[in-house]
Amino acid sequence: MNGVHDMGGMHGLGAVVPEPEGPPFHAAWQARVHALTIASPARGNIDAGRHAREQIPGAAYLAMSYYERWFAGLCRTLLDGGFVTPAELASGKAHPAAFASPARND
Repeated sequence: MNGVHDMGGMHGLGAVVPEPEGPPFHAAWQARVHALTIASPARGNIDAGRHAREQIPGAAYLAMSYYERWFAGLCRTLLDGGFVTPAELASGKAHPAAFASPARND
């Protein structure tokens, strides 16, 4: 791959400066995104999540923080896998029929 998501290996973009030791998450929502991604039924394998994040358009990718990218990838894999509908994702609430079927493609 050679895209905006792979800038860490490109020359001329400056040094990678690691963060000092501290808590692994800067906000509670980041921990929730991480946990949801790991527990997601759409996860498949580690490459599935990475692939979903690599599909984010370049300008949007650069405007997002690390865990915003993870969240966007999680949303994409849940939608693509039929685990949620766009309406459910937008509202944050499951459709009542969602409890009758573990996966669907509405």
